[in-house]
Amino acid sequence: MENFGIHLEPLRAILYQVGAFIPRLLIALVVVVVGWVIAKAVRFAVTKALRAINFNVLTERAGLDNFLRQGGWQGDTSSVFGVLAYWLVILASLLIAFNGMGLSYIADLLGRIVWFVPNVAVALLVLAFGSYFAKFVGDAVGSYFRGVKMQDAMLFAKMAQYAVMAFVILIALDQIKVGGDIVRESFLVILAGVVFALALAFGLAGKDWAKAQIERWWPRQVVVKDTRVVKETPVVPPVAPNTVSPPPRYDDRPPR
Repeated sequence: MENFGIHLEPLRAILYQVGAFIPRLLIALVVVVVGWVIAKAVRFAVTKALRAINFNVLTERAGLDNFLRQGGWQGDTSSVFGVLAYWLVILASLLIAFNGMGLSYIADLLGRIVWFVPNVAVALLVLAFGSYFAKFVGDAVGSYFRGVKMQDAMLFAKMAQYAVMAFVILIALDQIKVGGDIVRESFLVILAGVVFALALAFGLAGKDWAKAQIERWWPRQVVVKDTRVVKETPVVPPVAPNTVSPPPRYDDRPPR
């Protein structure tokens, strides 16, 4: 009997652990279900709130919604924020559930993901407002160059828009800790290479082309002098009106 009791002792320990774990599991399931309901409500509220303040109009004008549709996303940027809020609540409920069950390793991993989701939301906000600002800068540059009658105004407008957009993308990537110093240094190297190549092209091989382009973009105003010869007409003195002198009178009388 003693040997039988010794063999049953591990089974008792397992059953005790299972009995202690089942209530925790039930509580965790309740937390996950409640979190799922709250997540759906939060997604609906966030999407409606962003559309109520016309955030979708800003993203539509900035071109983000069109970019998402080309990528296969059916909604707009407001729905993306709703999905991010949904998963933030879901991950938070899972974090609470795994902490309640004593699974600390999984809870630590979920904690890092939970802190990553707000960074993604901030990066998306930076992209939304930054792309709108980039489009505004491009339109302003294009309007100014068209106002001064400069050729290739759209080319300069696109260059200004893409330059601002490159800095916006760098800020967004830095916000989500993607790339870091490697991305920034690579961008600076590429920018320096482009500037150096343009400097060589304008200074050496392409100076004639550069001169032609500058003359095309900013034509110099040539002052044309009037070289026509004006013939001098002789000055004719005024002619007095014709005065008819009386004919001479002859005296027919004989001399005395």
